[in-house]
Amino acid sequence: MSWIDQLVLFVVSLLANLFSAFSGGGAGLIQLPALIFLGLPFGTALATHKVASVALGLGATARHLREEPLRLRLALFILACGVPGVVLGSSFILGMPGRWAEIALGLLTLGLGLYSALSPKLGLEARVTHRDLAGLLIGGVVLFAIGVLNGSLTSGTGLFVTLWLVRWFGLDYRRAVAYTLILVGIFWNGTGALTLGLLGDIRWSWIPALLAGSLIGGYLGAHLGILKGNRWIKRGYELVTVAVGLKLLWG
Repeated sequence: MSWIDQLVLFVVSLLANLFSAFSGGGAGLIQLPALIFLGLPFGTALATHKVASVALGLGATARHLREEPLRLRLALFILACGVPGVVLGSSFILGMPGRWAEIALGLLTLGLGLYSALSPKLGLEARVTHRDLAGLLIGGVVLFAIGVLNGSLTSGTGLFVTLWLVRWFGLDYRRAVAYTLILVGIFWNGTGALTLGLLGDIRWSWIPALLAGSLIGGYLGAHLGILKGNRWIKRGYELVTVAVGLKLLWG
């Protein structure tokens, strides 16, 4: 690639991951279509995006863990439920047409943003909910299903995790975004990248610019979210979910 193409990749990655780190997901809304527009086939673009998105998690981790460490038991639970779903989704997506799934995902994502907007106190204060056996089972099944979506259709699935942690487990938006960026960004996306890389192709010559943009954008977006607090993160989440939903419906 020319240096101009590399610069375009860096800027696209920086902006996509800055917004994603602030709102708790949605980097694929900008980054994945950009990779396809620049000439990569869908499977290669998806695998390449997954590799680059791991840097989003690393950049956000460097900032969020300076504020407060994750609760180990909840973090391990999210990983144990989601990672198998990611492997399953990544294994099937390369041979399947995804348009109908994108439409369904777009409607659901749009609904998430509207639900959050119509619930003015949602996620502004933390509370502990659904930590009994039944609550964990239901929560785990939903996280597994989101993992399948994360492995197959990358755009916006981090947003699902963020809202599910807020709505079901009672986290506030700032902490939910931290869990999403660290666990989904590094481990879920890393698993998806490994699976897609083994089954398909990764365009390694594009990775350095994407990694640099993801790492810097992830750190800056996380820093901005911590400075602004839950109310601004909630508004950012709602704007990004509506944008992602409309983009998926538009195709």
